[in-house]
Amino acid sequence: MEIENTETGKLETWTPEEVAAAYEKGEIALIDVRTPQEYMFEHIEGALLLPMSFVNAERLPSQEGKRLVIYCGSSMRSEKVARQCLAKGLQPVTHMKDGFASWKKAGLKPVPTTVKHPSRP
Repeated sequence: MEIENTETGKLETWTPEEVAAAYEKGEIALIDVRTPQEYMFEHIEGALLLPMSFVNAERLPSQEGKRLVIYCGSSMRSEKVARQCLAKGLQPVTHMKDGFASWKKAGLKPVPTTVKHPSRP
């Protein structure tokens, strides 16, 4: 885990392995800030979709009981959202290092979405 002290609070960056371990234990909830199209192609099982353009940091659920961990494709969008959350007073704020690409690179399993054509079995 990396911790950056910003003007508005601590920004935590977790590795995919740290995220997976905490997720397996039920300690965190995952927020996917990619587009619906990206999410539909593949995502982390159980992750909640909240595209970056719809995030309102003041309306995110409470972190009581479960910390929220934000991720995107490469960590650029998730870091922006995390910094927005810090600016609105949310603490702690965590996002996944190098995003969903690093999740797959670490050998962790995504959930692919298979779309069947209506005229094919």
